[in-house]
Order: sequence, then structure tokens, then C-alpha cells
Amino acid sequence: MSISNNKDYKAIQAILEDAKKRYEMFKSQNLNLDMSRGKPCKEQLSLSDELLSCLESYKTKDGTDCRNYGGVDGIPEAKELFSQMLGVSKNEIIIGGNSSLNMMYDAIARAMSFGVYGGKKPWSKHEKVKFLCPSPGYDRHFAICELFGIEMITIEMKKDGPDIEAIEKLVAEDENIKGIWCVPMYSNPDGITYSDEIVVRLASMKTKAEDFRIFWDNAYCVHHLSDDHDNLKNILEACKASGNPDRVYIFSSTSKITFPGAGVAMMAASENNINLAKKHLSIQTIGPDKLNQLRHVVFLKNMAGIESHMKKHAEILKPKFDAVTDILEKELSGLDIAYWNKPKGGYFISLYTLPGCAREVGEMAFQAGVTLTKVGATYPYGVDPDDRNIRIAPTFPPVDELKKAIEIVAICIKIVSLNRIISQNP
Repeated sequence: MSISNNKDYKAIQAILEDAKKRYEMFKSQNLNLDMSRGKPCKEQLSLSDELLSCLESYKTKDGTDCRNYGGVDGIPEAKELFSQMLGVSKNEIIIGGNSSLNMMYDAIARAMSFGVYGGKKPWSKHEKVKFLCPSPGYDRHFAICELFGIEMITIEMKKDGPDIEAIEKLVAEDENIKGIWCVPMYSNPDGITYSDEIVVRLASMKTKAEDFRIFWDNAYCVHHLSDDHDNLKNILEACKASGNPDRVYIFSSTSKITFPGAGVAMMAASENNINLAKKHLSIQTIGPDKLNQLRHVVFLKNMAGIESHMKKHAEILKPKFDAVTDILEKELSGLDIAYWNKPKGGYFISLYTLPGCAREVGEMAFQAGVTLTKVGATYPYGVDPDDRNIRIAPTFPPVDELKKAIEIVAICIKIVSLNRIISQNP
């Protein structure tokens, strides 16, 4: 938007004055609206309450007593079910505790301490360890890198996935680049699903580091909002076809399928990677919560059961996603001061302001009672170089609170953006 004549200036002033009045009205209500994390709402959690009472036996089909020690890589029934969900064989998966983030952290820790299959030494023994970080991305991935002293390189996200040309160039030249974080389906927060071409090129690209790994956080692989959903090419199959079968670690969980605090997490990879991980796990633990794994199998039953269950989630979530995009359209469409994605699944909507405005918008929204994900958190080191990305997490608040929160955010975008436009056009 630009002020080309007096008529435009008056129109902008009118919109700005209206936004300021509405902002003060909301601010006077002492609201407390939280959209800071992508958490399931209570209605979603209630869909899985049967988990609390579905077990009639504590034994697996082969007679294993799930109350006792053992089974470091998970019970056979859970491996069979979740290997289907991830498109791998039962020999290519480990079923763990409740947290896939925990399994990602452990995979990084093992690589730093002991190296990876086929590597010559632990990552920590290299002069420097670097990771590619498609951004905006998942703040907890970046936090793991920071904790281990891994240098992060920001990679731009495009409509079909991360900038693959930049990735291919970097990994071909720098042996210190040991990995890349990927949320390949309904990415956090853009809601982008990687194209088949991106998947194949990631699997087949030449890397200077022989121990390079893709950390494939497929958190939203069954989290569609409708039957019109995205599809993701199988990365492990692509790696095998390219002659790089050991390149990828795949992670997922039932955290947003059943109970986030009591779900089941999983890691899939080549048999070489899985066997090495099991060797280390046998020292780290005597086994995960097998009763929880068993009750998930009894409750979800099979892939058809998972798909049916996720349609119930979609019935709760789609109206919330629609409410966000409808309000953004109503408030901001045509002003050329913001744009946003319309994902077909996942847990987030990515909202972009004019450059240099997002942090101020977040602060204004907070003053009016709306808590957002910290602006900048979706980039390495918490710094959005353009200061324009805001992660919207629509899932947790009730619809009426969500609508109010998004309206406030849109009003803040108007105030910050239009003030800046006026100041730049004296």
C-alpha cells in the first residue's frame, strides 16, 4: 500500500483510526487469550478417553508381560501398526516413550557422542558441526542445536519445501554440515508439504560429509483437515533408491492423535541405523512403557482406525482454521500489509506482516491480552531476519476466544503497518 494522493491518505487514516478505537476497546476488557503453543483442545483429548479403560490384558500376542522389564525397541504389535503409518518395515522402526522430541534429542546426542552408522568419528570430534534449518521452522529443533553447540544455517522455505538449490550447494561444499531439520508434511508453521521433487533431491544429493543425516520430523503425517489433503513421498524409499539408505531418521508420535502427555513416539530408519540405536538404547534403558504401547494398539487397532480417529480431530479443528483465515480475509484482504497460508492439515497458520513489523505486532497483541508464540522463535537463534513471521496456533482456544484473538492480531497489524506507511510517506 502506498499513499499516492490525498484520497488514499484519508482512506488510510480512516482505517487506522477505526483500528485504534477497536484496539482500545479490546484492551479495556482485560482479556487472557493464549495461542502460544500448538496444543490439542480438551474436546480433542476427550476423543481418546477410551485409552484409560481399553486394556483387558497386559500381555502381547506372543505372551510378553507388558508390566515387566524388556522390549527396548517396543512391542511387536506397536511396531506393526506404526510402521504402516510411516511406510517402513517392522525391522526399520523403534517404538519409544511418549515424546518424539525426546527421541530426536537422543539421536543428536548419540551422533555427537558416538557418531552415526558409517561415520568415522563422533560429530563432537569434528572442528565444527553445522545444521541446515529450513525457516520458519520448529523452535524446539533449533533449541536442541543451540544446546549442543551446533551452528545453524537458515534455509528459506518456498511453496514446495526448502530452497533445494541452496541446500545442494551447501552440503556439497562443507563437510561440517552434518544434518538438516525437516518437518516435511504440513510444516511448522507454514503448513507446506514437500514436493516429490524436493524429497528425491534431498535423498539423492551429493554431500561432502559422509555422515550427513536428514532429521525427518513427520509429526503431522495423518493430521489432515479434510479428505482433500496433501500426500508426501516416502523419504526412506527415496534414500534407498538413491543409494543412500542410511541417510534419514524419521520421527513421529501420537502426541496429537491421542494424549500429548501420554502418547507413543517412534523413530524409523534403515536397519543399520536402527540396530546401532538399539545397541545404545540397551545401555540407556531397560525398556519403554509397554502398557501404553499396548493400549494404543488396542484403541487405534489399525490404519483404518487411525484414519477414522483423525477425521474426528478434523471435525473439531477445521472450523478453527476456517475462522482464522475468514477473519484475516475480512480484516486485511486488499490492504497489502499481510499475507498468510491456508494449510490442508497440521497445527499452524503462518502469518506474515510487512518487514520489520512482526515483533511490534506481537507486543501490541500481548498488551491487549493475546499471547502468541514469541516472534522470532520460528528462526534459528530466535531471530527472524525480516521481522515478519507470526505463528498462529488455532487448536487450543475455544472458537469464540480464537475469533477474538485473531481479530485483535489483525487490528494490531493494521495499526503497526499503517503507522509505518504514513511515516514513510510524509
